[in-house]
Amino acid sequence: MNAPYDGDRGQGSGGSASGDGHPYAGSHGADGQVPPPQSAPDAYPQDAYLQDAYDQDPYRAHDLAAQDPVTEALYDRAAHPPPPPGTYQAPQPLYAPPPTNQYQPDPRVWAQTPAPEPEGPTQYLPYGDDARTTQFVGVDDLVTQAGEERHEPDAFAHLFRDQQPGYSGGRAPVEPPVDDPTRVLGQIPPPPPPAAAPAPAPKTGGRAAGLLKSSAVMAAGTLVSRLTGFIRTVIITAALGSGLLGDTWTVAYTLPTMIYILTVGGGLNSVFVPQLVRSMKEDEDGGEAYANRLLTLVMVALAAIVALVVFAAPLLIKLMSVPVASDPAANNVGITFARYCLPTIFFMGVHVVMGQILNARGKFGAMMWTPVLNNIVMIFTFGLFIWVYGTAADSGMQVTNIPPDGVRLLGIGTLLGLTVQALAMIPYLRETGFRFRLRFDWKGHGLGKAVKLAKWTVLFVLANQAGVLVVTQLATAAGKASDVNGTGIMGYSNAQLIWGMPQAIITVSVMAAMLPRISRAAHDGDPGAVRDDISSGLRTSAVAIVPVAFMFVALGVPMCTLLFGSSGAGAAQSMGYILMAFGLGLIPFSVQYVVLRGFYAYEDTRTPFYNTVIVAAVNAAASALCYVILPARWAVVGMAFSYGLAYAIGVGVAWQRLRKRLGGDLDGANVVRTYARLCLAALPAAIIGGGIGYALTEVLGHGVFGSIAALVVGGAALLGAFYVAARKMRIEELNSMVGMVRGRLGR
Repeated sequence: MNAPYDGDRGQGSGGSASGDGHPYAGSHGADGQVPPPQSAPDAYPQDAYLQDAYDQDPYRAHDLAAQDPVTEALYDRAAHPPPPPGTYQAPQPLYAPPPTNQYQPDPRVWAQTPAPEPEGPTQYLPYGDDARTTQFVGVDDLVTQAGEERHEPDAFAHLFRDQQPGYSGGRAPVEPPVDDPTRVLGQIPPPPPPAAAPAPAPKTGGRAAGLLKSSAVMAAGTLVSRLTGFIRTVIITAALGSGLLGDTWTVAYTLPTMIYILTVGGGLNSVFVPQLVRSMKEDEDGGEAYANRLLTLVMVALAAIVALVVFAAPLLIKLMSVPVASDPAANNVGITFARYCLPTIFFMGVHVVMGQILNARGKFGAMMWTPVLNNIVMIFTFGLFIWVYGTAADSGMQVTNIPPDGVRLLGIGTLLGLTVQALAMIPYLRETGFRFRLRFDWKGHGLGKAVKLAKWTVLFVLANQAGVLVVTQLATAAGKASDVNGTGIMGYSNAQLIWGMPQAIITVSVMAAMLPRISRAAHDGDPGAVRDDISSGLRTSAVAIVPVAFMFVALGVPMCTLLFGSSGAGAAQSMGYILMAFGLGLIPFSVQYVVLRGFYAYEDTRTPFYNTVIVAAVNAAASALCYVILPARWAVVGMAFSYGLAYAIGVGVAWQRLRKRLGGDLDGANVVRTYARLCLAALPAAIIGGGIGYALTEVLGHGVFGSIAALVVGGAALLGAFYVAARKMRIEELNSMVGMVRGRLGR
């Protein structure tokens, strides 16, 4: 055993252990003596309070090895010589202080020089913000992104990184051995390419954003369809006039739509949408087989119906209008028109079923855009008729002198338009992956349940069309008894077409996009979600429906004069009065449509039937009263007002029933308050706009120029006054709509 080495005696504690692992071996001087103790470098020389705090350490000069003689006796100095002199490295500080900002506040300086203004994207940020981590958000972004769902990153994702594909644990790739066959010419083969990162999930908008997008697509298609439909109606009125010939065409053209709605149309529009949604969720094939069975069943049923009604065309004309059937010339023309138009029932049904399949798959645009093709074909057909025979005002075309070739031209063009409309749906279906196959295995696949549900819907439309039938009979009789054109069923239909445009563009588009979602909420047993969606649909559509309803009252005559002036000034003015009578009825009509969607979501078709019976009964009774009391010229005006009155009564009944169905809460206070405030804002606006329009028509005349001036100036004044009043009243729904529009426009 070696003797202790006296050269270690007196080593300070500030010495460092040698690299061989002995805890007490330190540096030595040239003569083998221990150098005098030296203070360790201060790790925080800049701190005046800690500087020289530990220089007077009484234990620093103690030899710790002297306290343990056994360790000194066992330590082999020869095997572990001390390091040569001058090789000792001073210890480095473990933690360096952060760099000092030259522009940080200094309490010793009274007026400190401010930091220079940053450049680039940070020049408008507060001091210290980083443009790379700062998101610029304006008011428009807040409004448009309010409904979007934002998924925060998972705070515990790093715990599962070893389960992610391509994770190597931070280890470097191992070089293969020399004899590995993968080595080629002494080179290591390149490492395999890293696994491709998973594609980012598509951005999913929130409930409001998805509804807005779907409604915007549908509203755009409906708007174009309605505009082309206006052009079609104007050309038809110019070609056939608004007298008995025009009424005869209207009866024959309305007949297929009425029969279609009475047979299968009502069930297809409302009952089968929840069934298609359920089959998509529960069936293994995504509901494709169910959709094929439904489409096959509808095609077979409609083919049989078309064969039957074409044969019974004379009886149907008499059922629709006794005044037309009692006139031999009008009856012959009406039967010919009807036999060309009735086959369109088949293509109506095919188009609706295809559209509902697309709606259930989240594709809403095709059903609203394809009717544009039908309108284009009919515009071309009646334009060709005018090009050959001239307008009704110029040629004096009547039921007694219309040529058979002209009747054939109009009939073929009408049938061709609906055919093109239905066939145009096929590419959209193929795009979604749907393939049509005839399926006759109808039994045991849920169609029986849908047919039972559709039973009440058929009764619903039967009651509705019964009221339409009464109005058609009374309106044609009043038009034939009146000496003024435009006071019959054609004037009623033209005014109703204009009146229903806001309903089709706004309310129908919003609820068509919302109905599948309401159906899912009802299927999941969530009445709160159903209530919220219905309340949202009512209040959102009211922002546009209410001012437009008052606009019809204020500017109905200039609208009809501009659109139907080719049929004569007196006829156009009569249609304007009918439109004014329809005006305010648009509000309960829109509310009724939204409320009934709540019953359809629960597959309750019995309640809408009872409600429609009430509406149809009130409408028929009030229309008959107007026909008896009012003069022939004003009878149809009273019938138009009765239409809105009937729906106002129906809304009260339907609202109470749906409120009980949803547990006694339908957000009624909020909805009523919104409608009341909108009406209060629209009333003075209508007075201002109507007064300006009336003054301009008196000065400029009731021609095209005067009507355009009245519509433009009066309409702008009405909308401007309504907007100012609604903003002063702080109507929340109007502010939200304005914000969304501004956000979409990027302003």
